[in-house]
Amino acid sequence: MNRALFSMTMGLTMLAMTHTAHAADLALERYFSCKTQATGSFSAINGVRREFTVALTGRWNGKVLTLREDFHYSDGERDTKTWRFTKTGKGRYTGTREDVVGSTNVVIEGKVARFNYVVNLGTPAKPNRVHFYDRMELQADGSLVNTALVTKFLFPVARSKVVFSR
Repeated sequence: MNRALFSMTMGLTMLAMTHTAHAADLALERYFSCKTQATGSFSAINGVRREFTVALTGRWNGKVLTLREDFHYSDGERDTKTWRFTKTGKGRYTGTREDVVGSTNVVIEGKVARFNYVVNLGTPAKPNRVHFYDRMELQADGSLVNTALVTKFLFPVARSKVVFSR
């Protein structure tokens, strides 16, 4: 093989490897530091099913990602939640939200993020706490798919799927 062809082949190989690695890595601050949107659904074992859209606005200050979520449900209800994710290391964050009990730890490996947290769906006087187990995966088309299993007393009670796009 001549030297020019070998050099060009190696260059293209390195470019492909670099592009593939970059495309596969997920970073919350890189994905959500802008306006994004999502569509989703929530299905519970009691027959409740809710469809929704979300308009998201993210701000990254170099340490904390503030992610405002404006929900619009198919039944007309609207809600706003705000996540605050603090970066604690490469692919590691802690997160809080107003309805989350305590905080969550987010762990990202490549294009997949995993985290779990407890949400109070009731009121302070009459709590209804459920546990969310989220898995987010960055897709080749740039969308981010979040699937969540929801449990109560360790029993599965609902599932949620949200597809984010920019």
